[in-house]
Amino acid sequence: MKKHSGSFDFILDAVAANHDIDAYIQLLRRDGNITLVGAPEKPLSLSVFASSWRAAASRVADRGIPETQEMLDFCGEHQIAADVEVIPIQKVNEAYERLLKSDVKYRFSIDMASLKSE
Repeated sequence: MKKHSGSFDFILDAVAANHDIDAYIQLLRRDGNITLVGAPEKPLSLSVFASSWRAAASRVADRGIPETQEMLDFCGEHQIAADVEVIPIQKVNEAYERLLKSDVKYRFSIDMASLKSE
């Protein structure tokens, strides 16, 4: 990650678990922005050094079903889509192993309809 230190203008952090946010902040350019979308169970800690770096942080709060639907409608109208790998629930352990091996190109989404065939 040192190779990319100070090279990003914007980082979208969608990790909904505790993680080292300082490492990501070091990737930002001066006046960069990191936006947190995930909601970790515990508050994230931020080192004094990282917080003294001139960057902005923001958090996108969960606004509920109506605003989520509005966002989905907007994406549909403007042909905005996410790159995800859809897996059946039966392959969740395999997906976890791939995460450990860093063999994941996109975010995993579990096809909840596959629960019925379990």
